[in-house]
Amino acid sequence: MSRHHTSSKVVVIGGGYAGTLAANHLRMRADVDITLVNPRPEFVERVRLHQFVAGTGEATVDYGTLLGDGIQLVVDSATRIDTAARAVRLASGRALDYDYVIYAVGSTGAVPASVPGAAEFAFDMAEFEPAQRLRTRLENLPRDAPVTVVGGGLTGIETAAELAERGRRVTLVCGRALAPSFSAPGRRSITRWLSRHGVAVLEAAVVSEVRPDEVVFADGAARPSALTIWAGGFGVPELAAASGLRTDALGRLLTDETLTSVDDDRVVAAGDAAAPSDQPLRMSCYAAGPLGVQAADTVLSRIAGTDPAVITLAFSGACVSLGRHAGIRQLARKDDTAVNAYVGGYMGAVIKEMTCKFAVSRIRREARKPGSAFWVKGGPRPEQPASAARPVTSP
Repeated sequence: MSRHHTSSKVVVIGGGYAGTLAANHLRMRADVDITLVNPRPEFVERVRLHQFVAGTGEATVDYGTLLGDGIQLVVDSATRIDTAARAVRLASGRALDYDYVIYAVGSTGAVPASVPGAAEFAFDMAEFEPAQRLRTRLENLPRDAPVTVVGGGLTGIETAAELAERGRRVTLVCGRALAPSFSAPGRRSITRWLSRHGVAVLEAAVVSEVRPDEVVFADGAARPSALTIWAGGFGVPELAAASGLRTDALGRLLTDETLTSVDDDRVVAAGDAAAPSDQPLRMSCYAAGPLGVQAADTVLSRIAGTDPAVITLAFSGACVSLGRHAGIRQLARKDDTAVNAYVGGYMGAVIKEMTCKFAVSRIRREARKPGSAFWVKGGPRPEQPASAARPVTSP
């Protein structure tokens, strides 16, 4: 027997860049009951966590300024998506019935268990609570104590730069190339800035062990480290796998090109935890927002009984801040391949700050005017055969 509702219940799991935009965008229909589940009562600007850690800025925003009228915020953690009962089970013991779920749980830090001492002695800063612990540790650390940042990607670079500008003695251990996603000219500019500010950059070095007061490298050499920060990559929450849904090797929810789970067409994913066609887009604030809107559009299409559109998102580059007064805006092709052009120095910093502010202002604008979000479209995606279209499911 089919169920009849006067409205469709949509539960959005995760209140980051993807989830908040998805929740606001769902308000394009008045007959949708929207619940946003998030473990924290405030929105976290993850792109500012390096500032928060260094004490040069804050990284939280009141949800009251971000969410549109009618969206219910539930401060709790989802432990399982019960697809048979169509209910999201919460850590508090509550259950939220749904017609559709938007899976926007984001990403987490990834301190490898294979590196002895890393989980015990290294600090992660990919999420707010670890960043709080790291900030407190830094506040109690002598200014001249050696600090090691592990990871040559954008998070590692921004963290090392922010701390160096504050007068910290910083070593940046890259494991391979510095900023491997950037062009050679962009990498050289970053290297020059780090060198001028006293950061010791070890590009090829690999950390094999973390101890309370030093790091050990693969060649057996050791370097003093009163504080070790691990910024070597990201993982994702295990909620999808715990719910019996198929994931990729990292744990991202496997979806088709409409962001619909390959196992259940009432579960739609967005942001860092989505793996469309097992070819996920780069984990980034840049991609999360548009994917959130497109996930919401998929749900709205299914409610309306129409075929959802496939995702379309073109990259244009990436930004990295170098302290508070410099930055790099690396330009790229639509497929996210860097070109030999970038904007650096003070203008690079201005562009990075504008990008951070835009990410939040876009959420607020979508709350005021659902459907207003825009982004660059047309990036390459896998070809989808016409026979791959899913049947339309009514709530």
